[in-house]
Amino acid sequence: MKRRSENFIHSNKEKWEDLGGGVQRQFLGYDNQIMMVKVKFEKGAVGSPHQHFHTQATYCAKGKFEFTIDGEKQIVNAGDGVYFEPNVLHSAVCLEEGILIDVFSPVREDFLDGSKVSYFGK
Repeated sequence: MKRRSENFIHSNKEKWEDLGGGVQRQFLGYDNQIMMVKVKFEKGAVGSPHQHFHTQATYCAKGKFEFTIDGEKQIVNAGDGVYFEPNVLHSAVCLEEGILIDVFSPVREDFLDGSKVSYFGK
């Protein structure tokens, strides 16, 4: 099935989806091959350990996070990037209120199908 977003996505016009636990997301563009998502975290919100078959790259637009990727922990600040290989266990803890821009390939069908993805919590 072919899926794609509009060509222009204005974040002030797009709704935020509440995922619970102090985490919200907003879609910023996608088709069958790629997806970009803005994820807003309250301080203390957690992305519990999880893995998926998608390749992921994340840009920290605001805040401070502690990421763990395949057992390695590092602090990520605004302006930093993170790369996740497919099927590698990873997690995050928001140390200062922040925003992450996640890019996935291929598209996260589970996001578009309304899944709140259970790895977010506080």
